[in-house]
Amino acid sequence: MLNLSGITYSKLVGRALRLPLHLVPRSAEVRILQGPLRGKHWIAGSSNHGCWLGSYEAAKQRKIIERVRPGMVCWDVGANVGFYTLLLAELVGASGRVFAFEPVPRNVELLRRHLEMNKYQNVRVLPCALGDVDGEVGFDPGMSHLVGRMADKGRWKVTCSKADSLLDAGEIEAPDVIKVDVEGAEAAVIRGALRAMGRHPVIFLATHGEEVHRECVELLTASGYRVGALDGGPSEGTDEVEAVASSEIGIGGGW
Repeated sequence: MLNLSGITYSKLVGRALRLPLHLVPRSAEVRILQGPLRGKHWIAGSSNHGCWLGSYEAAKQRKIIERVRPGMVCWDVGANVGFYTLLLAELVGASGRVFAFEPVPRNVELLRRHLEMNKYQNVRVLPCALGDVDGEVGFDPGMSHLVGRMADKGRWKVTCSKADSLLDAGEIEAPDVIKVDVEGAEAAVIRGALRAMGRHPVIFLATHGEEVHRECVELLTASGYRVGALDGGPSEGTDEVEAVASSEIGIGGGW
């Protein structure tokens, strides 16, 4: 996969190559250029241009492609406008299921539009946050729709659920793979899903801050996981990790 998103602004050639991106109307419907979603429809200004270039978070994409198989159940926690939701939906196929969790109304609207534009029928959108409580929580929308996060003194209120509560109620299915990117609430998501962790789904986790990172690693390790960087290195010094059942290590499932 050609990492077009890796082109930097720091050099003249990089600025020149990126200039045409600013000319694409934000509302334009474009086609994703590469990867498993090549040819799928995308709203150009809905998120990072790397989404429709197909190179958004290329390393994580490659690892998810390695792990996800047709028929699996996947959770996209912090789905935003749906790039990973679409990727997971494509990989699990018609026999699989994707549950996408997103609390921001603007993002939910765009997420649903992307699913409708591409005619995916294997996704259920849940317009809520996942965490370690059931009920309303504070939410800080941040500087853009890409960086909103749960916060006690947040000026918004959003619905939050524990994953285990939704499982118990039959609202969602137990996962084989989970992707989590929730701008600092990662540990809360894990604490609210400890029973789900007992099945040891593969977890792709973006952490935000050293304290949260450390807590997440400790929670996952205590739940029988081995946690490492996406490139196979140690979990220290990275904010993008993959967690697999310790029993998989040495059987083609990990480091």
